[in-house]
Amino acid sequence: MTAEERQKRIAEYLQQAEFASLEELANQLDASISTIRRDVIELEAGGLIRRTHGGARLLNFNSQSDEFAFSRRDTLLLPEKEAIGKACAALIQPGQSVIVDAGSTVYHVAKHFMPDALQIITNSLPVTNLFASTQQIEVIVSGGIIYPRLGVLVGPLAVAAFSDLHADVAIMSAGGLTVEGITNSHALLIDIQRAMLRAASQVIFCLDHTKFGRRSVAHLCALSEIDIVVTDSDAPADLVALLRQKGLQVIVAEKAALPTPTTEMSRERMQRAQSEAEPPHSHSAPQPKPSVTAKPKTKLALPRARAPRPVQIKGASEAGIESSDSRMGWD
Repeated sequence: MTAEERQKRIAEYLQQAEFASLEELANQLDASISTIRRDVIELEAGGLIRRTHGGARLLNFNSQSDEFAFSRRDTLLLPEKEAIGKACAALIQPGQSVIVDAGSTVYHVAKHFMPDALQIITNSLPVTNLFASTQQIEVIVSGGIIYPRLGVLVGPLAVAAFSDLHADVAIMSAGGLTVEGITNSHALLIDIQRAMLRAASQVIFCLDHTKFGRRSVAHLCALSEIDIVVTDSDAPADLVALLRQKGLQVIVAEKAALPTPTTEMSRERMQRAQSEAEPPHSHSAPQPKPSVTAKPKTKLALPRARAPRPVQIKGASEAGIESSDSRMGWD
């Protein structure tokens, strides 16, 4: 392959990935890292790309697809992600150190953390921003290069950060799960996630039902490296049963329908009509109208004592969540 052909393929690859390490580009083109480095230098001189620490990124990135964009992914499967988030957050104990990766499902886990002096280690910018003004939770942010579409820090510095740390629990997500193991959609994330796996005493994967039976681009790990999978109630029962036979604990969280404005307005009108229909009591002060917006806050204030220690969990029912066993069924 000529240098011109290699450089064209490098530009095409970066058009899809936006950023890539030299090692990743070398593997894609079956060339040496030194050869790829020379190609990257020439492409940078032509104004097409910019060299970064250990890799390269495309200038004026303008992909027509936002498949990997965090903002878009965070609007998909919201009831499932919320159910998974609550179920997984209930497994975390006060004072634990927790690795939180950059998946949109894991972001919903972080939203439900109790402010119990947790220590969070993350490469996710949305998770970092979520706790930026919280004093009860300490956040350690990895170094690295910002990958804008994912809102994530990537590259050798990010990998090195997780390689030098230890945590009680790692909460992660991925692109697919089969009996052969876990896969993810971008090779950039694989090295970081592998460092996360090595750094944690216990590994939890949060995967909605669309990830089950799906193979993504790059292999991440075997099932033997996972302790718990948290998924939603649409998970396929046969695959859940097979995962449990292989020794995995699978927690199936029952999703709740998100309230719509119409539903809230109807409920408020009914409550108002009911209040107006009741005769006033002569010796009591008028009762205030029920607060519609206060209800979700009451529901979220679950007693912390109900959350079991992760290593002691035998079934999801102990956390108030329907288990895959009881449903006989599955992210």
